[in-house]
Amino acid sequence: MTASPQADNPEAPLRGLRVLELGQYIAAPAAAQTLAELGADVIKIEPPGGDVARRLGWTQDDYGPMFSAYNRGKRSVVLDLRSDEGRAQARQLALGADVLLQNARPGAMERLGLGAEQLMPHAPRLVYGRVSAFGRTGPASQRVGFDIAAQAESAMMSLNGEGGRPPVRVGFTVVDLLASQQLASGVLAALVRRGITGRGALVDLSLIDVAVAALTNAWTEYRLLGTMPLRRGNGQPHVAPAAEVIETRDGMIVLSAYTEEHFAKLCQAIGQPELATDPRFATSRDRVRNRPEMLAVLHEALSHFESDPLCEMLAQAGIVAGNIRTMEQVRPGQAGVSADLFIDVAAAGRGPISVPGLPISLDGLPRRAARLPALGEHTAEVLAELAQAGAAAAG
Repeated sequence: MTASPQADNPEAPLRGLRVLELGQYIAAPAAAQTLAELGADVIKIEPPGGDVARRLGWTQDDYGPMFSAYNRGKRSVVLDLRSDEGRAQARQLALGADVLLQNARPGAMERLGLGAEQLMPHAPRLVYGRVSAFGRTGPASQRVGFDIAAQAESAMMSLNGEGGRPPVRVGFTVVDLLASQQLASGVLAALVRRGITGRGALVDLSLIDVAVAALTNAWTEYRLLGTMPLRRGNGQPHVAPAAEVIETRDGMIVLSAYTEEHFAKLCQAIGQPELATDPRFATSRDRVRNRPEMLAVLHEALSHFESDPLCEMLAQAGIVAGNIRTMEQVRPGQAGVSADLFIDVAAAGRGPISVPGLPISLDGLPRRAARLPALGEHTAEVLAELAQAGAAAAG
């Protein structure tokens, strides 16, 4: 049996594969959820008290916001890995899995006998995925590390915020989410290779490497120009108008039109074609140098519009623009959001909540409603399957 919402769909690409997750918080659980939504049977091993995310900043039940976001479509098994029996059961499950995902601190899984080097010689087809905060060697490897530390140490925070003011974190756990996506990508690549060679793989990544690599464009700019990229809030330092925030009658939009062709189209669209040849704005370099005057002109020209019609007008003119929406203003089927992106996620004792599902579409594979597992809900079921498999192997 499996809790995956795609388990009965013969077109689900990972149908029939088993994933063992020993994860907490975000990186490994979010990657495992992606695999579940692609059809894999994901067994989540939780300690007797459950994944910390179940009640992180939440007291109403065992399904707090972080847990609800990244654990749908899984089976929950409670094992006490401090006990010999719990470790033995976890090892048996690991050796019978196609994929194992974990984001424990380096050395923790090894102390339990569940490290890659301890399992893979006995399970040569196993794809073992692990996430650390600061790598697995060197003094930093033993540091406790969450998303915010990686944002800080990677230079990400140094680029985020207004110039002349303290750095600002990205407003969500961006590094954890990027790490989960990289982990899922690595696992999927390893499974493709396993299909060819029959050999499993060790997929290893760290939050700090993911965060640094996410800044590749900034690193390239730094290497080529020899100047340190600095936070400047909105706008871009070397082209204009680019990522400029403009107030409208009912809100704000962001727009970019920094090539000469696009700036000319913008000037035409706002009824001031002469601005394209104005010496202050004739080239992107001119516009960067005279950004305050340029923004004043754009604010004056656009502030009388409402945001949605303005974005539509600019889009028709070939200009990149977006209405700056709050979450309550985002609607399925509007502004390009897929009509079926949001799915219902249920949990014991409460009604379903509507949240975004898997954003990729694979041959039109439908997004399906899912549910969250109660703590230990599937322990007896999974251990019975384990015993049955052991008996079959012995026979």
